[in-house]
Amino acid sequence: MTSPSEQQGTVLIVEDDRNTAALVAAYLGKEGFATVQVHDGAEAVAAARAAEPVFVILDVMLPNLDGWEICRQLREDSDVPILMLTAREEEGDRVSGLAMGADDYVVKPFSPRELVERVKAILRRSQRPAPRPARVLSWIGLELDAEKRKVACNGRPITLTSSEFKILQALLTAPGRAFSREELLQHCYPGGEVVIDRVIDVHVGKLRQKIEDDPAHPRYIQTVRGHGYRLRDENDQ
Repeated sequence: MTSPSEQQGTVLIVEDDRNTAALVAAYLGKEGFATVQVHDGAEAVAAARAAEPVFVILDVMLPNLDGWEICRQLREDSDVPILMLTAREEEGDRVSGLAMGADDYVVKPFSPRELVERVKAILRRSQRPAPRPARVLSWIGLELDAEKRKVACNGRPITLTSSEFKILQALLTAPGRAFSREELLQHCYPGGEVVIDRVIDVHVGKLRQKIEDDPAHPRYIQTVRGHGYRLRDENDQ
């Protein structure tokens, strides 16, 4: 572990290849980041809560607990930015990682310099204050508090990933209006990352599972075929 950096904060590196972890740590150290290295998946969540990192670099293939499950557990109570590393380039892996709440996805082998630049770019965006049209948005039993980052459905608290929250927030600004997948991608990834629009379908599917009584016949989020999604208008039957 390097000494703490007041300027940049700590990055948690979860990577079973010690050489790769050390190389990434060295590049991050040059940019003023402190680092904590973990090489076993079973230790990752506890390390994240102990170190309180500003960023997590998370390998997918780890001993004892894989990166998907670690990402899922971290997203239960944390919005810390997560960048996932994998040796697989399949589209399904990328979609899975982003749907679970990861902020970026890098395929091995990678350039350590580029990786650090991605970390810095994601941190800049996450620390940039975002304008909010209203503190609380509500509609037919749904309530979203933008400042407290809380969502409730008919009084029941709902835990959402960062991307699910942003999609619901966008839809709540204009019930009845059809949002294209491209518009929703811009809400989720305002930095202009290259992300396939299928990711929005995955996010919406998981969002429906959390807020709909019957996700197969959604009451709230309607599909606009060939375009995107909208919240059902109050006047719709």
